[in-house]
Amino acid sequence: MKEEKARPSWDEYFMDIAGRVSTRSKCMRRQVGAVIVKDRRILCTGYNGPPTGIPHCEEIGCLRGQLGIPSGERREICRGVCAEMNAVIQAARYGISVEGADIYITNFPCSYCAKTIINVGIKNVYYTDGYPDDLSRQLLNEAKLNCVQLELP
Repeated sequence: MKEEKARPSWDEYFMDIAGRVSTRSKCMRRQVGAVIVKDRRILCTGYNGPPTGIPHCEEIGCLRGQLGIPSGERREICRGVCAEMNAVIQAARYGISVEGADIYITNFPCSYCAKTIINVGIKNVYYTDGYPDDLSRQLLNEAKLNCVQLELP
């Protein structure tokens, strides 16, 4: 008799997909994946990297790395677009509303992404790893978004 494999929860399933999406990133510092979900259906995905057609940092170097800038600081000089932003951009590009959706992210969002998440109407943020950005946490709390750090097997 065949032994049944345990079926993952919805949170495990979507976060596993976000982790897989993150493998497309070529960021030299952190690979991040995001999945936007509504009614248990995937609307769009995104991973961090430079805009379409722009060279990756591995080709020309990471300015933040060269300058020794710690994680979470001076994001404005990074060539990359965050995973969450790329997911929202993909939805907009193809006319998909993400209002009322959930987002699964491999890392807690930065403050730029937190503002975007709030403005597009995402209601729940699920993440596995932290990110050093106190402003992000403050903004998401003020907007009363549900932020849940998932402890996955």
